[in-house]
Amino acid sequence: MKITNFAVLAIIIILPFIIINTFNIEAQKKALFLETRYNAAIDAATQDATLMLLNNASQGSESLYESAKNVRVNKEAAAEAFFQTMYLNFDVQDDPYAQGTLNRYVPALVVIGYDGYYILSEKEFADATGQKALKHVWSVKKPYSYKDEKGNLISFTLDDYVTMFDPTTKELKKGYLFDVNSDSGQKFVAEMWNGNTSSLIQDPKRFDTVRRSTIVSLIQQDLQYEINKHNTLVKRYGVTYTFTLPSIDQEEWNNTVDDVGVLSFVQGIPVGTEYYNNYALGGARIIQKPSIVGITANGIKYYYDRTACKSSYVTEETFTSKKEAAQEGYHPLSCSNK
Repeated sequence: MKITNFAVLAIIIILPFIIINTFNIEAQKKALFLETRYNAAIDAATQDATLMLLNNASQGSESLYESAKNVRVNKEAAAEAFFQTMYLNFDVQDDPYAQGTLNRYVPALVVIGYDGYYILSEKEFADATGQKALKHVWSVKKPYSYKDEKGNLISFTLDDYVTMFDPTTKELKKGYLFDVNSDSGQKFVAEMWNGNTSSLIQDPKRFDTVRRSTIVSLIQQDLQYEINKHNTLVKRYGVTYTFTLPSIDQEEWNNTVDDVGVLSFVQGIPVGTEYYNNYALGGARIIQKPSIVGITANGIKYYYDRTACKSSYVTEETFTSKKEAAQEGYHPLSCSNK
């Protein structure tokens, strides 16, 4: 056989593999493009939801800010902003049917409040024509509840403010567990908790660990339940994808209990031969006004944290961090020096 025949035979054998490989590469590129687009869409929707979370309907309902984290949340406005941004990014803002399809891919939306959380999930109801339909509905507020070794029922918050019911004395006590205004920042308020021997409230480090793990565990359990229920529900509407709670590392979970915010899940959207499965977290810390301000006193530029100190000096600049202020030539100023 001539060498040209061998070459032709080799090309005939190899060509299908080249074509298949080319198709696979193109499919992977398309899938990567879609995944990047969907990531951007869910991140934008979650951030918009977080922005609206603190947008209260009336000024009179604003919180008293005794704690920077104790703010009222407007979960309805947050959910509306989330879905509107999703519809816009998926180009279905004018298509109610496509919006309904997209809704199926959102098994849960969590609003993390100061003293409890809410979960938005789909429920079945009868519409005006008597036909069954699906609609996202909010749960009741779920408190961050914990029972310690003494039987005390404790309701945590996103900081060290607690509500505790002592089953022995039948007393209900509320307050900050540690004096946040003390020099140490961790001083035990003995007069408030006098007579209670719970080891939890006497150990600041253990208190914070238990508080975080309790909040995370409660949210995880409810999310697992809601997602499993979502699987059963949407199968009757032609969705074959099996929804699962995404794998979220512990650091990300810990971030969910630092501030009020929104945790969103989008799953099951076809991406090539795979399915899109992701989540996004938007914390109120991202949208809070900068608290580091710069002033000039006696010809010297200083910066301080206006959430911790008050000053009669005119604010010249605002910064998002102390490092940023220092880079602009400002020096730290303690409250006692103002």
